[in-house]
Amino acid sequence: MTKTLIQGGTLASSGQQQDIVIEDGVITDIGKGLSGDETIDAKGMVLFPGLIDCHVHFREPGFEHKATMATEAASARAGGITCVCEMPNTDPPTVTVSALADKVQRASEITDCDIRFFFGVTSEPHIATLRELWTGDSGELQDLKKHCVGVKLFLDHSTGDQKIDEDIIESVFELCGEFDIPLVAHCEDPDENAQAAQMIESKDVSTHSFLRPARSEVKSIRMALRLATKHNTPFHIAHLSTQEGLDLVTEARKRGARVSCEVTPHHLIYSERDYDQLGTKGKMNPPLREMNDLNALRQGVEDGLIDCFATDHAPHTLAEKESGEPLDAPSGVPGVETVVPLMLSLYPAKTVYRMMFTNPNKIYRLGKEDLEKGSHANVVIVDPVTEWEIHAADLHTKCDWTPYEGKKVKGKVVQVV
Repeated sequence: MTKTLIQGGTLASSGQQQDIVIEDGVITDIGKGLSGDETIDAKGMVLFPGLIDCHVHFREPGFEHKATMATEAASARAGGITCVCEMPNTDPPTVTVSALADKVQRASEITDCDIRFFFGVTSEPHIATLRELWTGDSGELQDLKKHCVGVKLFLDHSTGDQKIDEDIIESVFELCGEFDIPLVAHCEDPDENAQAAQMIESKDVSTHSFLRPARSEVKSIRMALRLATKHNTPFHIAHLSTQEGLDLVTEARKRGARVSCEVTPHHLIYSERDYDQLGTKGKMNPPLREMNDLNALRQGVEDGLIDCFATDHAPHTLAEKESGEPLDAPSGVPGVETVVPLMLSLYPAKTVYRMMFTNPNKIYRLGKEDLEKGSHANVVIVDPVTEWEIHAADLHTKCDWTPYEGKKVKGKVVQVV
């Protein structure tokens, strides 16, 4: 049996230089001065466990012209991501047991990445289905539950038109509190967005940020935090984009709320000032914000107030993004393959480890193993100093474009062992 030695790498978790020996897919030893039958020279490299992106849209089933599980899993692995949490706004949406079962079956054929799924709720019958999924004692339901990381709510329309009926929002928070189900929400307020739409006449893509204003996110987060606190719900805020939203999260934690949050690379890198450069490639929900929001989010990461980097990887074809009126372009950008170098260009490796392994692993109870003796081998080897430019031609996502085209970054995934 061949022993593979990863020699002289630095663990992202501790900053310590270590050798790792892998035998038959298992880490059999970690230390210094180890030997093996074949050697991977990792001197100067940083070693991560397989990283986690807890917010992706892989588009299958229903939108395979944009992406498939196979293409986007390959893209994820090339970027050091070996586990993802996939959202329910596919066709059909993941709001029934049969739809979830279909996704689990499709994912079972994927070897590049462990794909877990969120269950969606938009109307009253889905609540009963969720309860059945979480409490059912049949072998099928128990197996499906293992692949389901929680519930996703869209509090206003976004891609896929999965907005929840407002009359049942509290019932979902109550059920998730009762059964300790992680609940993640896309927080935008429909009334605020509707009022903004009545005031905007410009068709320029930059007005997208005014059509879905910061106050919409803030109002929605405030409402959701009230319900999460009332029902003791384990609550996670998707793609936080505003300073005031972060302030609300911080205050709620001080009051004992079980709340966590994520931030996307695009909200840490781009602001409203970048629409001229990006055009419709910078259109996503929630939209790009002002520089003060960007700076607050960056500081929130440094201060440990934000829990996860999550890409909201949402591929559309380039034709869809660039045809017709700019404001009619679908919202969403790809990002699963570029998140690690982008974040390593802003933060130390230990922060990336915390934000893309420790915290999402805990929040969604994924059970992923760290780099330690006896764990299954899943070692991401990263060159932390190489500088390079991001180009879509070098990436693996099916949509074949990136909002980070030509961006210079530092840090490159070399290999996943």
